[in-house]
Amino acid sequence: MSGAIREFDPASGDLAVGEVGFLRAFNESGLITSADVQVARRLSKLSDETAADEVLLAAALAVRAVRTGSICVALETIADLDPDPENPLPWPSTDAMVAALRVSSLVIGGRFGPLKPLALVDSDDGPLVYLRKYFEQEQTIRRILDGRAASRPPVDLARARAAIDDVFAPAAADDGGPDYDRQRAAAALAATSWTTVLVGGPGTGKTHTVARILGVLERVLGGGVRIGLCAPTGRAAAQLQASINDYDGLAAMPVAHTVHALLGIWRDGTVRHGPNNRLPYDVVVVDETSMLSVTAMSLLLAAVRDDTRLILVGDPHQLVSVEAGAVLTDLTDRALRSTATLPPGFADLADLGDSDFSSAEKAQLGGSVLTLTWGYRFGTVIASVAAAVNRGDADEVLRLIEQDCGDRIELVEPEALDDVRNDTVTWLSALRTAGAAGDARTAVTELGAYRVLCAHRDGRYGVGWWSRTIDSWRHAVRRSGPWPIGEPLLVTSTDKRVGIYNGDTGVVIADGGRGVSVAFDKHGEIVTLHPSQLADAMPAAAMTIHRSQGSQFDVVTVVLPPSESALLTRELLYTATTRARKRVRIVGKADWLRAAVDRRVARASGLRGEVTEWSPQVD
Repeated sequence: MSGAIREFDPASGDLAVGEVGFLRAFNESGLITSADVQVARRLSKLSDETAADEVLLAAALAVRAVRTGSICVALETIADLDPDPENPLPWPSTDAMVAALRVSSLVIGGRFGPLKPLALVDSDDGPLVYLRKYFEQEQTIRRILDGRAASRPPVDLARARAAIDDVFAPAAADDGGPDYDRQRAAAALAATSWTTVLVGGPGTGKTHTVARILGVLERVLGGGVRIGLCAPTGRAAAQLQASINDYDGLAAMPVAHTVHALLGIWRDGTVRHGPNNRLPYDVVVVDETSMLSVTAMSLLLAAVRDDTRLILVGDPHQLVSVEAGAVLTDLTDRALRSTATLPPGFADLADLGDSDFSSAEKAQLGGSVLTLTWGYRFGTVIASVAAAVNRGDADEVLRLIEQDCGDRIELVEPEALDDVRNDTVTWLSALRTAGAAGDARTAVTELGAYRVLCAHRDGRYGVGWWSRTIDSWRHAVRRSGPWPIGEPLLVTSTDKRVGIYNGDTGVVIADGGRGVSVAFDKHGEIVTLHPSQLADAMPAAAMTIHRSQGSQFDVVTVVLPPSESALLTRELLYTATTRARKRVRIVGKADWLRAAVDRRVARASGLRGEVTEWSPQVD
């Protein structure tokens, strides 16, 4: 991030009251907040230490790291955080910070007890500093996954072969699918490993594959297999449930829960299932794992029995958890460094040939990670652009867009909104027509035809501005009332009693002269509710890209913010473009698009490699 140092009003709350020490310049620059400063000062006081400036800065940056999504702060690259590199802040050297931390009671403990709120760690990326809570959570993940990888489950290979052959019937020669069946390989990996990490982009068949993996494991493990299904949100759990329900090859039908519900996490923080009361399942599936924070993942892994097959599913290239950590991305990166061999019997069960996986993918297979690559959902141009975005190849992204000439994907200037207006009004008119006729099925079908997606909630490029603009465009088709007929709605609060989840979308329709109702498509079944039955909802002609995760639309208009926006990242662009089944229009400038492709979400973590906590006893 670049730009001039911000001007602050002391009354705004951005400045730490009374702070006149070393941290003041960092606070005034906007790099750290008053809360970061106060926590650092408080930790110093609790540790009975007048902490050195370097230690206070490390503590404040560790607090900032968690607030901004990282697990730790990498000391060798902290100067990269400078808001204004042309007028750099008074950064201490890495050696000076490490030396100060090594003798600080915040790291080694003080005379009043074992309180050590910071952890100093050596890693492949140099010295890292954590708030100790998050270091311990990361270590829990590392320890449990390493322990699970140290052995392989006993498998009757003949029985496993028969199960895979039964579930994955040979594909027809002209079915248009891939030459090599990675879904079958995923089942082979799950049969021969305690942990399987199944990743892939939208439309690669992840949950379709999971259902069939469960069918294989039922056959391999015998009758009475207990299966636990979960996802980070209620909506994601409902989608996982629908995918499992669509497969009729299971003897039993497991029920999907949120991760919190599966673990029995109560509002007071009490957790029912943990290391002393493990989950009672033989197989546990976690969908949308990219949305899990390091805290949630550590709690989940601690609750899974050692002899349970664990299947983690998700897309590591999508936007990550809103809380600290990017666990799925870390695990896929960590597997690239794996030196583990393939599970015994896997190659035979997967019908693995020498060229079916690249050398990097084979390393990941040794680390129990398998990537599905064949897309079944959207056009090849959109898939090619998404792949180029993931590679960070901005030139290729722009070349593909120019070559396509707007057939599947186009880039338009922020002021050239005539086509956006036409498409948006046409869509809203179709919703209005179906809604006025009380035709719920047509209305919800139209709901999935189009959407405007924004990076921000507020400002010129945010949902608020675009919602007001869309309202001005459609005044001719809009009817007065709190929820006009044809209005697309986004539910923002879960109500299990009526089966509606945070993130569900519906459309207002006429209700036979009795007023209006809101129609939802619940995996093929149309559900209608009176607006009063919705705990909270908002208009959804425009929505944030983050909110759109897990959804698909025929056509999307993606509104990019300017290149200086901190939200403009590769993951944001990838997530937005892959929401489209048929066509993508990107509103922005070429340099904004290039900035998005060039900038990855930077979440510091030690989970990708090996780490060693510094201890004065072994220094």
